[in-house]
Amino acid sequence: MADVFGSGSQDDQQRAERLVEACRKIREQVSKIVVGQDDVVEQLVIAILARGHCLLEGVPGLAKTLMVRSLAQSMNLSFQRIQFTPDLMPADITGTDIIQENRDTGHRDLIFEKGPIFTQMLLADEINRTPPKTQAALLEAMQEHEVTVGGTTYRLEEPFFVLATQNPIEQEGTYPLPEAQRDRFLFNVIVDYPSRDQESEIIDRTTSTLSAEITPVVTGQEIIECQATVRLVPLPEHVKHFVLDLVRSARPNEEGTAPWVRDMIDWGPGPRACQQIVLAAKARAIIHGRYHVTRDDIVALAYPVLRHRIVPTFNAEAEGVSVDDLIARLLKEIPATSKQLL
Repeated sequence: MADVFGSGSQDDQQRAERLVEACRKIREQVSKIVVGQDDVVEQLVIAILARGHCLLEGVPGLAKTLMVRSLAQSMNLSFQRIQFTPDLMPADITGTDIIQENRDTGHRDLIFEKGPIFTQMLLADEINRTPPKTQAALLEAMQEHEVTVGGTTYRLEEPFFVLATQNPIEQEGTYPLPEAQRDRFLFNVIVDYPSRDQESEIIDRTTSTLSAEITPVVTGQEIIECQATVRLVPLPEHVKHFVLDLVRSARPNEEGTAPWVRDMIDWGPGPRACQQIVLAAKARAIIHGRYHVTRDDIVALAYPVLRHRIVPTFNAEAEGVSVDDLIARLLKEIPATSKQLL
């Protein structure tokens, strides 16, 4: 393999090779259970390597839960699933203090009973079915990797990921995620229907005696080491300016913004979008066998990173223009060479 990270360090090269091999093994294990969805699995792995969270959007029955559970098993991570419902309370997620009597002394003490958030991979199923107060119970955990209950702060075990699902076609009885909550997710991943051949294979696997088991191929500590390796990948200056051009051009109040952006976009992405697309691009580059980020990495990840950070105007919605259409136009209009480098 070529010199890694431009330094030629043998240790760096070995770390990079271990990361690539770990990703290959993870995807191989998940494919034993989940048919197709290769792009979705890759984006989930990228998010994990970038230390980010994912919002999965798709109709019921597309194996979203199975995919997340398989990922956790392949990484030997603890896994919890919460079914979000309108009557779910914050304490049902974080845990609560309960009064317990000490049999030896007879005194009553407050004991913290941990909730399901105390895991390494948390699946928040149908997250938009619970009110904002309960959704907000995840905010501190997603950002700080800790939970505060009754004035006491508890650290979560690393690595920690939240993978949430929501149904895009069923709006009755749902509560749209607040913008601050959506912005905590690295990716908004669209899970689509399988191809005809893939659906045929799904039938064969699930209606016969065929069975497969996931074998853990990496550990949590190895995932943490891989996350550190990803941050060593260099970001060329011209690619950094491409990211800045892309994100800033999606803000309607930015100086020099195209007139159509003001007409079609009500609210654009903030600085977190720049940070997260760069981290994700570093992970994508290295698992594809490259040790520097390219413009193609940014283009490939622009949709999952930006689609939940751009709010279209009423005009755009009335004309049937989707957020993905807006991102495609933004990418098309950015010049090949950044203005900052001319």
